[in-house]
Amino acid sequence: MSMRTLPLLFINLGGEMLYILDQRLRAQNIPADKAKKVMNDIITTMFNKKFMEELFKPQELYSKKALRTVFDRLAHASIMRLNQASMDKLYDLMTMAFKYQVLLCPRPKDILLVSFNHMDAIKEFIRDSPSILNQVDETFRQLIEMYSCLPAGEFQLVRQTLLIFFQDMHIRVSIFLKDKVQNSNGRFVLPTSGPVPWGTELPGLIRIFNGSGEEVKSLEFPSGGNYTSPLREGSFDLYGERVIKLGTNMYSVSRPVETHMSGTSKSSVSHTKENAAPNPLAKEELNLLARLMGGLEVKKPANTDGGFRVNLFTTDEEEEEALISRPPELSYQVINIQATKDQHANAELARIMGEFTEEPGPAQSPGSKGDNLLAMMDGL
Repeated sequence: MSMRTLPLLFINLGGEMLYILDQRLRAQNIPADKAKKVMNDIITTMFNKKFMEELFKPQELYSKKALRTVFDRLAHASIMRLNQASMDKLYDLMTMAFKYQVLLCPRPKDILLVSFNHMDAIKEFIRDSPSILNQVDETFRQLIEMYSCLPAGEFQLVRQTLLIFFQDMHIRVSIFLKDKVQNSNGRFVLPTSGPVPWGTELPGLIRIFNGSGEEVKSLEFPSGGNYTSPLREGSFDLYGERVIKLGTNMYSVSRPVETHMSGTSKSSVSHTKENAAPNPLAKEELNLLARLMGGLEVKKPANTDGGFRVNLFTTDEEEEEALISRPPELSYQVINIQATKDQHANAELARIMGEFTEEPGPAQSPGSKGDNLLAMMDGL
């Protein structure tokens, strides 16, 4: 398992979240100034310096619930509000879109190009805000510094880690179903044709060499697909043509997007129940969350009168029905962590959160709130 997977997972999911929110803000005819504020606020929070410093530390991935908690905080970093059903749908769309992209990557290193496509799009969202753009560019440079020189084997570990993270998620998405890239059971259909990975030859030829390394014979065989060679390798620089289209905005042409739970297999549900057993990493996961949430530094808008709700469903009735019909075992059960206050209740969290200290809150008795948080994490 790669210890360098978390930044790529977070940035790609964040990019997909912004694509979806942009599409919904347009569909609901939200005024341009409010829509721009939402995108700017989320991106500013997402690329907060302290948060990124914590994110880029080598560390293992934790549960989907932990990551969902962070994205729940991010999505509400501005005047926009999402009900639970819409937040569930948003997270489902984000994760399934990125899972598909990881599956389709011609070679493991291309996951970095997918990430760069997302970063390019994020920069486009805030092109008129130089200060936010500088934040994003700083993270972009960190990505280049950390990942561009990694060997192919490390990228293969990153890809495997991501696929393990996504392996039990089989939520059907209408766009994928209509394009026939997803089956009715929520599993993706992988193509047997198309461009081969950069630096590889077209399949269909077997070469036989002697002990001296000289080619002595070659045999052709039917490859079973229509393969082409890539014209060039995508750019791994701050600016450049990425070549591959994975990670670009699939919502640029407005289409209704629905998610369906009925395609979830029994084995997936049973595995989800299995994951609900007490987790031996509960305390470590709580510590991770406290660090990440402490770095987020979400500031509540001073004037909330201009707030508005975004619905990822066609109507409010559909949203309510989705919330009621969602199986309990598939609920993410977002954990509410006030990292800046909980540090007083737990000595270990206080140590971890030391560098993110804000104004001290009222003292709490040891073992009260901290124990409750650990108890909640035990239930993951």
